[in-house]
This record gives sequence, C-alpha cells and structure tokens, in this order.
Amino acid sequence: MDEQRVRGGGPPQWWRHGPPWGAAVAPTRWPWRSTLLVTVFVLGGSNFASHSQPDRVHLDFYARVLLVVGSGLLLWRHRYPVWVAFGTVFATVLYFGAGYPYGPVFVPVALGCFSAVVAGRRWAAWSALGVLWAAHLLIAHWLYRWLPPQHDHGMPWGRELAVATWMVAIAAISELARTRRDQWTRERAERAQAARRRADEERLRMARELHDVLAHSISVINVQAGVGLALLDSDPEQARTALTTIKAASKEALGEVRQVLDTLRAPGDAPRAPAPGLDRLPELVQQAASAGLTVAVDGTPPRLPPNTDLAAFRIVQEALTNVVRHSGSRHARVHVEHDPRELRLRIDDDGPATGADAGGSGNGLAGMRERAAALGGTIEAGARPDGGFRVLAVLPLKVTPKEDDR
Repeated sequence: MDEQRVRGGGPPQWWRHGPPWGAAVAPTRWPWRSTLLVTVFVLGGSNFASHSQPDRVHLDFYARVLLVVGSGLLLWRHRYPVWVAFGTVFATVLYFGAGYPYGPVFVPVALGCFSAVVAGRRWAAWSALGVLWAAHLLIAHWLYRWLPPQHDHGMPWGRELAVATWMVAIAAISELARTRRDQWTRERAERAQAARRRADEERLRMARELHDVLAHSISVINVQAGVGLALLDSDPEQARTALTTIKAASKEALGEVRQVLDTLRAPGDAPRAPAPGLDRLPELVQQAASAGLTVAVDGTPPRLPPNTDLAAFRIVQEALTNVVRHSGSRHARVHVEHDPRELRLRIDDDGPATGADAGGSGNGLAGMRERAAALGGTIEAGARPDGGFRVLAVLPLKVTPKEDDR
C-alpha cells in the first residue's frame, strides 16, 4: 500500500508523499532538535561575524540572550506560527537596534516566517517580514544617529537592496513550499479516495460473485431437495438421483466460494482455478436440466477475453437461475451471436411469472447490469410482447481499459 514504508532501497517515503513539514504535526511533537541546532549555529555564527565587524557593538550577554530567545521561539513554530514569526522579528529588531553585528540572526526569522506560510498564515508571515524590513530601514537610515554604536554611518542603499532581496527570497521559497505542500495534500487525498473506490469496487465484485454462485447452486439444490422429498417413498432411485445432483451442486458451489475467499485472503496471488467462461455453457444446461428446466442453446461463443468470458457466463447463469426461481415455464432458450465488435446474448423463457417478475426483482438483475457496465456493455431485461421474459446482453469484445487510479 502507498502508506506503508518503502523497504529495500529507493527514495525515502517523504520524497513521494511530501516532506515532514508538509504533514500535520502532532500537538505533542516538539522540534527541539532542529531548534537546538539553529540556536548553536546562530550563536557560533554571530560570534564569528563579530570579529569581522569591529565597527559594530561587540557581542555581550544581552546580545546572546536576544539570539537565544529568537532561536528558542522556533520550538513553538508548529503550534503558534504567527506568534513565532512576529517574535523572531521583534528579537531581531532589538538586536539590530542595539548595534550588534550582522550575521545568521536572520535564520530564525526565515524559519519562523517559513513555518507560518506553510501553516497557511501567509499574510502574517508577509506582515512580519514587512515589519522587519521597515524597522531595519528606519534603524539603518535614520535612527542610527541615536543608537549604538557611536559615530555610526547610514547603511549604503545597495546593502539595503540586498536585505530586501533576501526577504523576498524567504517569502518566495515559503510560498513555493506551501504550494508544494498543498499539492502533496491533494495527491494524498486523491490516492486515499482512489484506494477507497478500488476497495468498494472489489467488494461489489465479490458480492456479485458470491450472489451468482450461491443463487444458482441453491436454486438447483432447492428444486432437487423438493424432488427428493416427494419421491423418497414412491421412487427411491429417482430420489437418489436428486440427492446426487444436490451433492454435485453443493460441491461446485463450495469450490467457487472457496476460490472467491482465497482471492480475499491473498489478493496478490493468482487464483488456483481458472475463472468460469462460456466454455462451461454445457454444464449450465446440465445443471438447469437437473432443476427441471430444458435449455436450448443456439450459436457458438467465440474466444473471449477472461473478464468478458466470466461476465458472459455469470449473466447466462443468473438469467437461467431467475427462470428456475421466478418463471412458470420449464423451457428456456440461450441465443449466442457475435461480430468482430461485440457479443450478444439473449436468454428467453415463455413464462408466466410465479409470484414475481420472470426476471427476478432482487440483486440478480442489478449484478448483471454492473457486470455489463464494467465492460462498457449493456443489459436489457423485461417482459416480451408475446409473454415470457427476455434478457439481452451486449458486451464489447475489445474492452477499453480504464485509466489506472493514481
């Protein structure tokens, strides 16, 4: 499954389904490792930068407190992204207002605003960056006269442009990450929906298989049990034949049910027995005859794709089962014809209906229609003008495969 961890090599799972920051973070998860790493980097980098900027105020205890506070706020960036974004900006403004040297002090601001944008608080992040840029502009070009260090000069506008470019880059990267996160979220939702749809389709397919197998076999067993009970005393030999038919029908039903259940238990394994097809049409005729129904077959089925062959077999099986269960007629006709494009199956009986429509009114017709629709075919079922009931199935011989679900 897509959500299982990839084993044995290949790219890491987040590469296909989104990075860790793209997923919802649990409320109890604290990013203390990354926060500690950023804090150490900011402290070390600022200490190194202070040696190359002798004109700025040397780092003291107050400066290190501001650096630790600005970096430490990142510990709450997943829970309170807006407050962290503005908090890191405020600490950075105080740092620059005190005249301390430039350096990696911008890193906590970048991560705080990045987390806010990814969390969907994009306007808060942009506002925080705007506040930082405006404050830096005021400090570097106006307030520097009254702020440390003494005898400071205004910052060249070229450097101010570099600072503005850096802030725009933070905003652009954050927006790109947010867009990619949203795309990953949509893809995960689509994969989950496709998986649910495939599961629903598989359940419907299994339900159709079980219904067709059990309905047909139990109908034969029911008829033969009635015959056996009626002839148990007067004609024991005929009753023995009925019991033999019951045994054969139940054995076949158990085998097909076991095959369906094996598929459920091991969906990746190949079935142990081939799926039934129209080559077993004589068996259907024989089973119908054991239930007291005479079936005449007209036409020879062509070689069919496995899915079409199974659907055609189940449609004929269900139609004959409905004749046994719902029709007063003891005669049915199966007409098979085909051309290079489609297969046509017509199952007729002469009626009349006994207690229900000749074609049945339960899941049988719905299952037949679902089977035909899955292949791009159609099912027409209804009473004939001259009496009786007709099922007409049209199945394409060249099935266009559906596009695979992502």
